[in-house]
Amino acid sequence: MKELAAMSEPSPEDRTVISLAPEIDVARRTRRRVTRRLLPFLMLLYLFAFLDRANVGIAKLEMQGDLHLTDGVIGLGAGIFFLGYFLLEVPSTLIVERWSARKWLARIMITWGIVAAATGFIGMSPFGPSMIAHQFYFARFLLGAAEAGFFPGVIVYLSHWFRAEDRARAKAWFMVTQPLAVVIGLPLSRWILEIVHWHGLPGWRWVFILEGLPCILLGMVTARYLTDHPIQATWLTGDEKSWLMSCLEAERHARIVAGRVRISDAFRQRYVLLLIFIYLLVVTGNQGLLFFLPSITNEMRTMSISARTLVTVLPYLCSICGILLNGYWANRTGEKRWHTAIPMLISGSALLLAVLSGDRLALVIGFFCLAGAASQAYLPVFWTLPAAFLGQSAAATAVGLINSFGNLGGFVGPYVFGFLTTRTGGFQAGLCFLSCCTLLAGLLATRIRQAAPLQDR
Repeated sequence: MKELAAMSEPSPEDRTVISLAPEIDVARRTRRRVTRRLLPFLMLLYLFAFLDRANVGIAKLEMQGDLHLTDGVIGLGAGIFFLGYFLLEVPSTLIVERWSARKWLARIMITWGIVAAATGFIGMSPFGPSMIAHQFYFARFLLGAAEAGFFPGVIVYLSHWFRAEDRARAKAWFMVTQPLAVVIGLPLSRWILEIVHWHGLPGWRWVFILEGLPCILLGMVTARYLTDHPIQATWLTGDEKSWLMSCLEAERHARIVAGRVRISDAFRQRYVLLLIFIYLLVVTGNQGLLFFLPSITNEMRTMSISARTLVTVLPYLCSICGILLNGYWANRTGEKRWHTAIPMLISGSALLLAVLSGDRLALVIGFFCLAGAASQAYLPVFWTLPAAFLGQSAAATAVGLINSFGNLGGFVGPYVFGFLTTRTGGFQAGLCFLSCCTLLAGLLATRIRQAAPLQDR
């Protein structure tokens, strides 16, 4: 009987598993609840943010003729958005970290909604046609200033709710919104452009107005829906709060011990400088293509308007798959360098091959799709890097620095592409420039060292 009783008693290993079972259940419930509560809403906000900055690529198809603007003017205006973005990015990100993500993100949404809708009234002022280009530049500058801090603010906000091992996957889903905004937004913008001509206003004006107004409403909802920190989350149970806060507190303590939580720590890291250069180059390539892909496909006159719109959207459908697959695989392996570098190298090579394909339309479309699949696949991995070696204000500062300086590529890409297109009368030179920038970004990304965040003080 004693032997039977001994056999029925759990072994030390079994007792360990049994004791961990409640914690595993709490962890699973908490992660699921946080994901379902925050990510869909944040993705919705980012969808409109990206739509309002990118819809100029569709609106320009009519706006250029109405307002007599060249590709160079449109490219410069598209890029000026990022100058306003640059000036306010770091302060805005620190406000999210130190004050309130909920209130500040709501302010950003409302402000950019007003500016985006007001862009639809360019050229209707009494200043005359000589000032139209300047009105366009000013509107784009204000839109960038209004939106500054949204993307890095959300990146910092996610670090308040997701553990380090969960962030790549969470950010992968959030980043999917970029190509999703193009997939949804381009057909929607094209439909508005072709169909909506209310009150005698051309469709391009309604593109800006109808896609800007919802952001004001969403900003008001944001102020009530989001929660700044887990301790304030009435939608989490007590044990869920405790588990999440203990995990995040352990990470925060590790950063304090490493001495990497102050704002000045972000400026002392050479690693931050490397990430700035990588992001600057890849954004130059991606934003130039984003703003001018509708114009490139619009020259494919042998296809119908619907087919041209589909060709414009296809690379971004591929991009959704690329982001999710690369983010999932990086999350499983924990490897960051090659999951950042390889997508950039593939994207740059595909753009160059699209140029070399000449008039072979099927090849051009295929290489654009390959470029699209790889062009943003690096995002969820790349944006885990600052929080991997910095914490609190230092991480927020690093994210703001990388995003603000890097997004100057959003000025360089469209401007240089528009300039080269106007000068040469074709898109080939501009595509070669974008390809070179993306390839160089990939080469620099091979210099990312896995152990650098832990060793480089």
